Amino acid sequence: MLDFECAQSVIVIHMKAHDDKFTIREAAQTLGMSDHTLRYYERIGLIHPIERGENKHRRYSRDDIGWIGFLSKLRSTGMPIREMLAYTELTRQGDDTLPERLEILRNHRERVAKRLAEYQEHMELIDYKIDFYQGVYREKRKDGA
Repeated sequence: MLDFECAQSVIVIHMKAHDDKFTIREAAQTLGMSDHTLRYYERIGLIHPIERGENKHRRYSRDDIGWIGFLSKLRSTGMPIREMLAYTELTRQGDDTLPERLEILRNHRERVAKRLAEYQEHMELIDYKIDFYQGVYREKRKDGA
């Protein structure tokens, strides 16, 4: 089965001396999200039920961190939760769902690309205004006003 746990990631997981498991607080800090978000993702099924230690506290694996990091990127680029859930369910069904997953990702990429183009237009307008105001300001200083 192809999993995104093996995908490239910008998340740097620090080495741990005692084991490769992370508490919810360590996982949240590593991922840059709240404990509440991790619990929510588990409750709605975006992540599988997390392994529990003897003390019944959640213990996240490196693979869990990788998967949640990927979900976090999808969310931060505007993918709706319902679409993330559909993608997650397809992933759990195995490689036979690769065409459907590809379609979800391609559609999302298209939406993100469109937003990036809009942001680029906005940046150009902002840059124009900055240049204009800098020119006016320089002229005022030159005239001693």
